Amino acid sequence: MEEFYLRVRAPFATYRTFQAGVYRTSSPVMPHSAAFGLILNLAGIEMREAQSLYEPTTRIREDVPRLRIAVGSVKLAEKSSLFQQLHTYPVGDSGGHLEPKTKGAKFWIVTARREVLVGLDCVLGVQSSEELGLSNLIQRGLRGEITRGYGLPFAGDNNFLFDRIEVFRQPPIDALWYAPLKSGEGPQKGSCQLTIGINRADNSKTSSQLFTPTATTMTMPPDEAWIWTPCRAV
Repeated sequence: MEEFYLRVRAPFATYRTFQAGVYRTSSPVMPHSAAFGLILNLAGIEMREAQSLYEPTTRIREDVPRLRIAVGSVKLAEKSSLFQQLHTYPVGDSGGHLEPKTKGAKFWIVTARREVLVGLDCVLGVQSSEELGLSNLIQRGLRGEITRGYGLPFAGDNNFLFDRIEVFRQPPIDALWYAPLKSGEGPQKGSCQLTIGINRADNSKTSSQLFTPTATTMTMPPDEAWIWTPCRAV
C-alpha cells in the first residue's frame, strides 16, 4: 500500500456531529470521516452517487476508495464558542401564534451556541492502494491541476478555511495519535467520540467510536491508530 501524510492547519475549525439543542459541541480534532472527505476533495474524487452537483443525493458511490487513516494532533486546539441565530421550522401548530406578529418575516428564530476550535494543527496518515496514486492526485489538486466539484476545502464549516495543507512521505512532526479505546479500559484524559463513516440517508448507520490520544507525542502512528475509513475494504 502507498503511505503518505498530510499536515493541515487552520486558524479556526469545527467538527460537529448531528445534534440539536442550544449548545452544539465540536470534536477536539478532525474526525476520520472529515479527513476522508478532505482527502477525496483534494484528489478530485467524487464520493456522491450522482454525477451532477445539481442532482442531490445522500448515497455514496460503490467505487469510492476505502482508506486507512490515522489522525494525530500536533497540539490540542483551544475551544471557544460563538452565538448564532438559527431559523428553524416549527412542527404542527407550535409557534404559529407568532407568525401574524412578524408580518411575513421569520418568526421562529432561536439562539444557539456553537463550539469552535482555535488553532487546528493535525497530521493525517493515509494508506491507500498503489494503483490509485492518491498522493500524486492530491499534490496535483493542491497545484490547481484537478477540478474539484466541492470547491475550496474547508475545516468543518464553509466559513473556516485552511491556512496550509502539505504532503509528506514521512510524518513531518510528532503528534498525539488517536486510537480506539480498548475494551475494558475506563475513561481517559482526552477521550472523545469520533465519526468514521457518515450515512446521511440513515443517521443510525453512521459509524463512530471512542478514541483516546497517545500519552505522549510520537513521530509514527501506532498500529492501532490506523482505521479503515469509511469502512473496511473488501
